Amino acid sequence: MQQASSSIPIVVVVANDPVGLGLVASLARPGGNVTGLATSADDTTPKQLDLLAKAVPKLSRVGILSSPDNPNAAPVLRAAQAAAQPVGMQLLPVEARTLDDFESAFATLLREHAEGLMVVSGGSFAAPSAQQRRLVDLAMRARLPTISSLREDVEAGMLMSYGESYKEFNRRAAFYIDKIIRGAKPADLPVQQPTRFFLTINRKTGDTLGLTLPLELLVQTDEIIQ
Repeated sequence: MQQASSSIPIVVVVANDPVGLGLVASLARPGGNVTGLATSADDTTPKQLDLLAKAVPKLSRVGILSSPDNPNAAPVLRAAQAAAQPVGMQLLPVEARTLDDFESAFATLLREHAEGLMVVSGGSFAAPSAQQRRLVDLAMRARLPTISSLREDVEAGMLMSYGESYKEFNRRAAFYIDKIIRGAKPADLPVQQPTRFFLTINRKTGDTLGLTLPLELLVQTDEIIQ
């Protein structure tokens, strides 16, 4: 869209590192026809790994599943590597785009003896989708405790999520669209970043996986899905 027009206002609802992607000049001063909201997916990655380690005793080998279509994947993977190395955690990156790719990805994770899985949300398996449903089904069949950044994934059956509220992103994007319709310029509207993050746990999934979730983890939880 940005390549198609340098004048039509564009509001980005979700983007990780919009500066690095070349969408805006800076968060404070976008400078062009694009503004919107930025996620903190790479910033929350270390916390996701820490939460997964609290849920899974002696966790040492963690798969990271991403879509090759997801531009947010590269910074998340870099952040995960930086967080995992000091604590001796081994990461097992795998990719999936189509439904058939998921079979191959999970076969690799099982072969490499993964003990948990972190999903880089977005790309071809954003919720709700056939890919998301297949992902949850395969994770449960493989008995892999799984974390992502989306509450919707936990509703679908994943163990836990930690991240921003995408529903709130949609509301805030609508607010920016209203301001532009009333005459504001995208160049003058700073790219907004999240100020709150939410931890959601699916208790039924934890029980199915045979996990005894520690009190230290449960007291941090914003929502427990029974």
